[in-house]
Amino acid sequence: MKEQNKLKSRLGFILLSAGCAIGLGNVWKFPYITGQYGGGVFLILYFLMLIMFGIPVMTMEFAIGRAAQKAPVKMYEELEPKGSKWHIHGVAGMIGCILLMMYYAVVAGWIVRYFIKFLKGDFAGATPDSIGAEFGNMLSSPGINIGYTAVVVIISFVVLAIGLQKGLENITKYMMALLLIIMVVLAINSFTMPGSKEGLKFFLLPDLQRTKEIGFPRVVMGALNQAFFTLSIGIGSMAVFGSYINKDRSLLGESVNITILDTLVAVTAGLIVFPTCFSYGIDVNAGPSLLFITMPNVFANMQLGRLWGTLFFLFMSFAALSTAFAVYENVVANVMELTKLKRKTACLVCGISMFILAIPCALGFNLWSGFAPLGEGTGVLDLEDFVVSNLLLPIGAIVYVLFCSTRYGWGWNSFLKEANEGVGMKMPGWLRNYMRFFVPVVLLTILVVGLIDIFG
Repeated sequence: MKEQNKLKSRLGFILLSAGCAIGLGNVWKFPYITGQYGGGVFLILYFLMLIMFGIPVMTMEFAIGRAAQKAPVKMYEELEPKGSKWHIHGVAGMIGCILLMMYYAVVAGWIVRYFIKFLKGDFAGATPDSIGAEFGNMLSSPGINIGYTAVVVIISFVVLAIGLQKGLENITKYMMALLLIIMVVLAINSFTMPGSKEGLKFFLLPDLQRTKEIGFPRVVMGALNQAFFTLSIGIGSMAVFGSYINKDRSLLGESVNITILDTLVAVTAGLIVFPTCFSYGIDVNAGPSLLFITMPNVFANMQLGRLWGTLFFLFMSFAALSTAFAVYENVVANVMELTKLKRKTACLVCGISMFILAIPCALGFNLWSGFAPLGEGTGVLDLEDFVVSNLLLPIGAIVYVLFCSTRYGWGWNSFLKEANEGVGMKMPGWLRNYMRFFVPVVLLTILVVGLIDIFG
């Protein structure tokens, strides 16, 4: 990488990497998954999974990127033993980023649309039936889905085309700062609602009886799945930022900082959603509809609901766009590495291509709704999400771990030297056998259980 393809500051690296991790997995999926798995016990297990698996694997992904100084599609070629095939995962990672954004951009478009509708006051005084119908009408409209997907793609690639430092780094800094401020304001407001205390108890206090009813193994696997999903580990989206930083800081500490920031946003999203749900007597197990039907119903009937609804979906929009910027940057970096195109040209080519590739998902809820690849009630989005979340993310994490911990790949000593270069927290050498044997077995279990859950 040329020097101008470096990030300007450590803060920029942390916020960009955190922005990649902070997305719909935090502010949409995390609250409803926590509700479905019983609250406080799930939260504790989620923290444990981040510490035991998320942080070490993230450190490995950063180390590979920084050592190679290449985009993910080419990084293995710099580090792998001659004649080995680890570089195949570089291609798989690029495919994973493309697949992720083929549906992520569509869902991000829904969130941007809801922000605009709340800003305009369209939900003021709306009834539950009309809010439910609004979500259904949005899904059934090809024009709305394609149009707002285009908005997300255009915003993202304009930011990336401005440049790595002037565009992506600077804009992400301001956006993340606003996200954190809005998040705190919304959380404080939720605490003042009548009945919010019960929501906080449900979210924060362990309830072993509820865990027993759900099944402890199921709760453990749910926490582990969520930990990897929220950190976006396994498809190179973190490795590309590793290639953009210098060696002043060791990487374990940076991974810890990013995970703390990511977790702070996820937990605060829960602090916003659960007190609100309990205050208005809403089922916390509502699932994905919690965001697009349940919360708009709450804001429509709340004092100053237009203001709080606008801020909530602005918060959601920033979270969604921060991930879009980061993952699209991975795609652009790979294309620049492979084709030697300049950044602006690569952004134009990638922007047009990614918009076209997102169209099947946008049409999967309307014109192509008859396509049910994973069984009745599923669609294009479910297929794309299945390939990314249930296959590419866990498989990619296993590849990183084996590449860094075995002599058949980069090797533990090479990884340790790179990860520990610079000031800050050091990766302990005694973790080798833990990473080499225990972590891959657990990740393989996630993969198998996920497949059984889908097809069983």
